[in-house]
Amino acid sequence: MYKGSCLCGVITYQLKSEPKKVTNCHCKMCQKQHGAAFATYGSVLKSDLVYLTGLDKLVSYNSSGLIARKFCSCCGSSIEWSGSKAFSEWVSIAIATLDTHYKPENIADIYTETKACWLVKQT
Repeated sequence: MYKGSCLCGVITYQLKSEPKKVTNCHCKMCQKQHGAAFATYGSVLKSDLVYLTGLDKLVSYNSSGLIARKFCSCCGSSIEWSGSKAFSEWVSIAIATLDTHYKPENIADIYTETKACWLVKQT
């Protein structure tokens, strides 16, 4: 079981399963929502995400089509996104909000055609 929270700690949650399919998403929407070069998400079944506190502070923004991005109304931390027709039973959790140690075996990079031009790997 994994636990997570927003920056201010008002919203807390637990995952009843390990995240699957962890990705660094380089799409423009994730860049703008996170204010960063990319967002890292891990997917879990919706039934495996349990909010413990602050559900009344979780707000939703419909960013495109059926996609709903949810974040804390107090501190702005991105928590999840869902709504994909192809994966309607799944939710993607912002991995950086996990408080429990989690190190995925693999992280895929997606939407790299819009990767920030200033993002370079240091060797």
